[in-house]
Amino acid sequence: MTDTAAHPTDPFEPGAINAIEGLDPVDPAFTHVLRVTTALNLIPLAIGASVFDWLLIRHIEGPYGPTTMLAWIAAIVMIVTFPSRRVSRWGYKIGEGQLRVARGWLFRTDTIVPFVRVQHIDVGQGPVERWFGLSHLIVHTSGTHNSTVTLPGLPADLAAAMRETIRRHIQTDFA
Repeated sequence: MTDTAAHPTDPFEPGAINAIEGLDPVDPAFTHVLRVTTALNLIPLAIGASVFDWLLIRHIEGPYGPTTMLAWIAAIVMIVTFPSRRVSRWGYKIGEGQLRVARGWLFRTDTIVPFVRVQHIDVGQGPVERWFGLSHLIVHTSGTHNSTVTLPGLPADLAAAMRETIRRHIQTDFA
C-alpha cells in the first residue's frame, strides 16, 4: 500500500482538514466577511504607506512609487488570498453533549467543549456579518484558561439553533 493510498487527501489542501476529521465547514460566505474586514484594516495602511512614500520622496528626491506599489500589492494579495485560506481551515461538529471547534493550519487548535461546562451562550453579529446573513456563536465555559470558545461564520439561523441545542442540554443536565 502506498502512502498516497493511506492518506487520500493532502492535509495541506484547503478543506482537507474538515474532510479528514469529519467536521462541518463554516459558511463559504464567511470568506466575504473576512475580505471586507481585511480590506477595512489594510487599505488605510496602504494609504498611509502612499503618503509616507510621497513625503519621503520630497526629501530624498528619488523615484516616487516603490513603497506605494509594494504596499498596495501586499494589501491586494492579502485581501484576495488569505480569507479563503482561513475559512477552509475552520471546522466544527456539534455532537451528543459536546461542541468541537477546530481551526488553524500551521498552529492547529482543536477545542472540545462539554455542554456540562457551559456557563452561558451568546450569538453575536457585527455589521459586516449582518450584511452577509452570518453570526458567530460564543460559548462561555467554567474555568479561566480558554474559557471562551468562538465559532464564526455560521448562518444566523444555524447559530440560533445551536444556541438552543446547547441551552436545552444545560437545562437537562441541571434539572
